[in-house]
Amino acid sequence: MAYLDADALYAAAAGRTAVPPAPAALSPLEWSVVALAKNESLRSLNRPGRVSRAIGGLFGLGETSPLADPRLEALRRLAIHAWHRGFALPAAEIDRVIAAGFTEAQIEMMVVSITGIRIGADRRGRAA
Repeated sequence: MAYLDADALYAAAAGRTAVPPAPAALSPLEWSVVALAKNESLRSLNRPGRVSRAIGGLFGLGETSPLADPRLEALRRLAIHAWHRGFALPAAEIDRVIAAGFTEAQIEMMVVSITGIRIGADRRGRAA
């Protein structure tokens, strides 16, 4: 039995090409970056100054290093904001993630997932 893609047929007749929508999924590696961002503070997004590095070295306080992959680092930064602020994300971070190659659908899916986990944790905390 043959398959006929009617959408592509009509798009081609109109002189347009059908563009398949981009997948709104994250890879397992990307989800692990999102999960690891849960335990990071908003302060980890700032570069430490000289004094901060010196005190950290003196007292053995490590600092969070940015990820080597710029695409994953952009995702990590946005995920940290999402874990702390939910949907109130800085526009600059959203622009950075989109420039790194993620779609708005992927961003929305990530934030919805994080928000669901945050709400579930709040409810479990109140019920206990």
